[in-house]
Amino acid sequence: MPKDNFFEDPREQSLVKSEIVRKYFWAWAKVITSTLKKHNEKKIVYIDLFAGPGRYEDDTKSTPLLVLEAAIADKELSQMLVTIFNDKDPNNAHSLEKTIDGLVGIEKLKYKPRVLNIEIDSAIVDEFKHMRFAPTLLFVDPWGYKGLSLRLVDSVLNDWGCDCIFFFNYNRINMGLNNEKVRNHMKALFGEERADELRDKLSMLSPRDRELMIVEELVKAFMGFGYPFVLPFRFRNNKGNRTSHHLIFITKNFRGYEIMKEIMAKESSNLAQGVASFEYNPADRRMPLLFELARPIDDLKRMLLNDFSGRELTVKDLYEQHSIGKPYIKRNYKEVLKLLEADDKIIASPSASERPKGTCSDKVVVTFPKTL
Repeated sequence: MPKDNFFEDPREQSLVKSEIVRKYFWAWAKVITSTLKKHNEKKIVYIDLFAGPGRYEDDTKSTPLLVLEAAIADKELSQMLVTIFNDKDPNNAHSLEKTIDGLVGIEKLKYKPRVLNIEIDSAIVDEFKHMRFAPTLLFVDPWGYKGLSLRLVDSVLNDWGCDCIFFFNYNRINMGLNNEKVRNHMKALFGEERADELRDKLSMLSPRDRELMIVEELVKAFMGFGYPFVLPFRFRNNKGNRTSHHLIFITKNFRGYEIMKEIMAKESSNLAQGVASFEYNPADRRMPLLFELARPIDDLKRMLLNDFSGRELTVKDLYEQHSIGKPYIKRNYKEVLKLLEADDKIIASPSASERPKGTCSDKVVVTFPKTL
């Protein structure tokens, strides 16, 4: 697969991708380590299977160095983190190893980072399948689609505390679905039956609907493997007129889903009524769109009144039940509930007059009228 001078110039999209991974790694590590301490466990793992050379040609740090620096800066994490980096290109692997050795404070890490130089294939997946993983964050960022597979993600995520982030070039997968030469790669990514069905469905779709269906089917494929919490995030090209990549997050735990949703919302380039687009579009800064016309908060008001008609539940339970697969974060739900309460559309206990001004805690009980 041609590399297209990928590491010559860090585009905005690459920097945002690295920031999402870095922020999630930090939040994930803090949650996991606090739990492990109670059980006297002392290891967590970060694996990057397509790590690259470590720096762009302008010396900007890529994801592996950002993760390691976060661990170096934290006394507790520095004694628990095991890192495994891989790149099948020997030049990249050598460069990464040299760059890691030159990091300030690298000696503070209890476990020396391992840098491998192997090709990710079905044999590696089979090996992973027979391993028991400590809590692991797996990051998969290949040049194209080779190495991406449902089995790869499933081989790691089976164990407790294991999550996956993978970043893929949408255009290559879009073209690959109609390319007989890479048919097996598409089957590995989507599943054999789903890949065949998808190929038939795509032929009559517009480019926009084609993209939506590809991402939708990929999300469904992971959910079909037993992972209920899957979050996609889209990256546009520099002109903002085409999708370049997608980042997909997979976890078994709602807490991880919640954390990543908050991170993706903050990294989104646009908000409409405080609701994130779950997209980074470099053109948004130059050509702001009228997202306010979408009125996503009004949509959420209508959904809640319909979906919870005649029910009584806490704010926390409502949020956890309703937010999966939707762009709203907890703050959006609380703002909408306060608006509905002010309009006498719902009853809250304690009421707004009994709570600190402007607040709506997780424990507030909300009662919805029964709609006719």
